[in-house]
Amino acid sequence: MPTHDRQFHVSSRCELLPYLIGIPLGLSRKQAKDLLRFGAVTVKRMTAVRHDTQLEPGDVVTIATGKQIPAASLERHGLKIIYLDDAVVVVDKRAGLLSMGSEGEKERTAHRILNEHLKALTKSPLQQAFIVHRLDRETSGLMMFARSRPIQAALQQNWKSVTKKYLAVVEGAPSKSQGTIRDNLVESRSFRMHRVEQGGEPAITHYRVLRTCRDRSLVELMLETGRKNQIRVQMAGLGHPIVGDRKYGATSDPARRLALHSCELKFCHPVSGASMDFRSAIPSRLMALIEPRAVARAK
Repeated sequence: MPTHDRQFHVSSRCELLPYLIGIPLGLSRKQAKDLLRFGAVTVKRMTAVRHDTQLEPGDVVTIATGKQIPAASLERHGLKIIYLDDAVVVVDKRAGLLSMGSEGEKERTAHRILNEHLKALTKSPLQQAFIVHRLDRETSGLMMFARSRPIQAALQQNWKSVTKKYLAVVEGAPSKSQGTIRDNLVESRSFRMHRVEQGGEPAITHYRVLRTCRDRSLVELMLETGRKNQIRVQMAGLGHPIVGDRKYGATSDPARRLALHSCELKFCHPVSGASMDFRSAIPSRLMALIEPRAVARAK
């Protein structure tokens, strides 16, 4: 995601922090400091800036309102920051990493890893991210977090308007190349989701077959609702479980992981109202399942 830069021309001598607060962006003192901490503020003639940097008439101050933060250490833990500002964080999660803590795992989760990174980044022990939605441990791809409780509430309140697309490699080939799956789902005492005729929670998924190769198909899925294991249960109910999903009836696991990837999140920014569109390519290991030429590259 490219940054969106705004440039401002300095007319009189002053310090950088007061200047940022005074420009017509309506920045609070905290927001201005966050921009400085995130490295989102540059001055044309300088290699580095601080809150007390002296500005001279004619200086050009550039602000990137959506700043990508390099985070190599995060990637070693299975998490990559795709977008970060003072309201939302979009990350790309590796398969095998829990979204948030559970009884069996409280340390190595996407939520915990991101929180520790934000605290170090802002040098504030009070910094934290708030869960907006979850991905199954076995699912890779895009997740979104909020930077505050009010932003979390706003995003969750408008969650139905968020475009949520997934790519899955399934066993066999659906008889219809596209369609909508409607079910009612309930969770058993063994934490397994089931389709039921009456009761339960409605689950709606739109699907489109993109490619079929041998005995597998690549399917694009768009969620209208967000129930636990929704895609996995519904594809199994269609007779085409996701490759690697032993829990819901898959008979093969060539990639040694669930072949499900969160590939797109599209939403309106909760503060600016700008349209935000993030995409993540399907991992090569999964692409190799339906593209023979990719097998060598995925090894």
